[in-house]
Amino acid sequence: MAKEPRPGHVKTRLTPPFTPAQAAALAEAALADTLETVLRCPARRRMLFLDGAPGRWLPTGIEVVPQASGGLDERLAAAFAAVADGPALLVGMDTPQLTPNLLAPVLDPGAWREYDAWFGPAEDGGFWALGLVAPYPALLRGIPMSTAYTGAAQRDRLTGAGLRVRDLPLLRDVDTAPDAAEVAAATPGSRFATLLKRYSRGLGS
Repeated sequence: MAKEPRPGHVKTRLTPPFTPAQAAALAEAALADTLETVLRCPARRRMLFLDGAPGRWLPTGIEVVPQASGGLDERLAAAFAAVADGPALLVGMDTPQLTPNLLAPVLDPGAWREYDAWFGPAEDGGFWALGLVAPYPALLRGIPMSTAYTGAAQRDRLTGAGLRVRDLPLLRDVDTAPDAAEVAAATPGSRFATLLKRYSRGLGS
């Protein structure tokens, strides 16, 4: 699930200290890192639900699907509804530190024998990953998005429906400049970290 990385459309909380063009370039790098990880993971289908148009950052092997209209909860619900032959795992574009090892538990052949849902909490109170054994779009509709309790509300909705939920590691989303610095430090060889280092040198000159 991602937005087209164009200036003024993505990562607006990175400006300042970065320019809108730099913020968009950082978003593009984060998205490219995420898609590379997705390509390295076992899956029957690899789908990008995109708000906007694809660009040079899109590798082969990724199926692009336009995001549905409505709030984020409706768009997430529609994404799961589009994968009726589940199980399905959804990740966002805000965690370029994502690796195949982080996703390995949910992608293991036996991952769904004891669990109906996998949940990746984010430090800001949201979530960076959600896996469902079946679409269950109604379990996402009406969840308040972009709040400090979004993740808790979503997880409670899952357990309240009787789903057996297992948590993935807590990760930090890239929203602000301090977030970006911490995430880049965790993945020094990534596109995101390399670009952030270049832009940060410019800030200090």
